[in-house]
Amino acid sequence: MSNPRSPITILKESTTKLLFPLIALGCALILGVLVIAWMGGDPQVAYWHLFNGAFGSLPKFGETLVYVSPLLLTGLSVALAFRCGLFNIGAEGQYIMGMIAAAWCGSAFTNLPFWLHLPLTMLTGMLAGFLWAAIPGYFKAKFGAHEVITTIMMNYIALHLSDFLVNRVLIAPPGTSPVTPIINASAKLSNLLPPSRANTGIFIALTCLILVYLFLWKTKWGFEIRAVGYNNEAARYAGINVTKNLVLALAISGALSGLAGALQIQGVQYRFVQLFGFTGYGFDGIAVALLGNNHPLGVLFSALLFGSMNSGALQMQSVAGIPKDLIGMIQAIIIFFIAADYMLKRLKFKKTIQSTPLPKEVQL
Repeated sequence: MSNPRSPITILKESTTKLLFPLIALGCALILGVLVIAWMGGDPQVAYWHLFNGAFGSLPKFGETLVYVSPLLLTGLSVALAFRCGLFNIGAEGQYIMGMIAAAWCGSAFTNLPFWLHLPLTMLTGMLAGFLWAAIPGYFKAKFGAHEVITTIMMNYIALHLSDFLVNRVLIAPPGTSPVTPIINASAKLSNLLPPSRANTGIFIALTCLILVYLFLWKTKWGFEIRAVGYNNEAARYAGINVTKNLVLALAISGALSGLAGALQIQGVQYRFVQLFGFTGYGFDGIAVALLGNNHPLGVLFSALLFGSMNSGALQMQSVAGIPKDLIGMIQAIIIFFIAADYMLKRLKFKKTIQSTPLPKEVQL
C-alpha cells in the first residue's frame, strides 16, 4: 500500500501547475511590450494606465469587480464541465438565457417581498441556464452528439430567441425600444463602492466558488463527475452511471452561467437590452477556466486577471492612446500557450502509453 503524499510533495505539484500559467502570462505581456513599441507607444505608460484603470481607486476597483463577477461564474461553469470531460462552449447561450429569464422574473412579480423576490429571480436565471445546458447534455449522453457542436448551436438559438422575446413578448411599453421593463427594486442587488456599478453579486459569485469546490472534492456526486472525466469507461466499469453524470455536470455548468446572467441583470443593467451580438462573457469563461487549470482557486485568480485587464483597458486606450484590442491579443496569447501545453502533455501521455510494454500474461 502506497504512503500518502507529504505536504512538500503536494506543494511542489501545486507550484508546478501554477508555474506554466505564470510563464504564459509573462510571455504575453512581453509580446504586448513589443507590439506597443512597434505602434510607437510607451509600454511603461500603457501598462501603468492599465493597472491604474483597474485598481487606481475604490470606484475603479468596483468597476473591475463588475467584470470579475460574471467571469468568475462562467469560468466555474466551464471548469466544472471540463472536470467531467465535457467542453462547454455554450456558456454564452446559457448566460443569455439567464439574463432574459431574470429580466422577466424581476419585472413580472410586483408585490413580492425583497427576501423572496431577490433569490427567486436568481433561481429563475439559474433554472433557465440549467435547462438550456441539459439539452446538449442529454443528446451527448443518449446519442453521443458532441457537446461542442450542440452547445455552439444552442448559443445561436439563445441569441435569436432572446431577440424575439425582447421584441415581441417582453418588450417594455410603449413598445418602441427593444428592451424589457426595468426590474422591481425588490429584485435588485445592493450597490457597493459607489459611484461604481459594483454590487453584492461578487459575494454570491465567491460563495458559488466555495460551493463548487466542496461539491467536486467533498461529495460523492463530485467524485463521480471527476471519475467520469478521467475515464468514463473505467467509471462505468466501477458502477458509476455515466449517462446521469454527463447530463448533471453540463446542467449544473449551465446553472452557473445562468446565474451570471441573472446577476448582470439584477446588479448592473436592471433590464434586458436587445443583443446585436454575443456578450463575450461566456467565451471569456473558457479562457478563465483554462488559465485556472479548471480548479476553483485558479479560476478566481484568472477571473481577477481577465477582469482587471478588461476594466483597465478603457483608461489605457483613452489616456495612453493604446487600443484596448491589445488586451484581447494578450489574452489570446495566454490561451495559445495554455493550449500548446495541454497538447504537449497529451502527446507525451500517448507516447508513454504506446511505449509501455504489456505484461507477459496478456501478450500474444
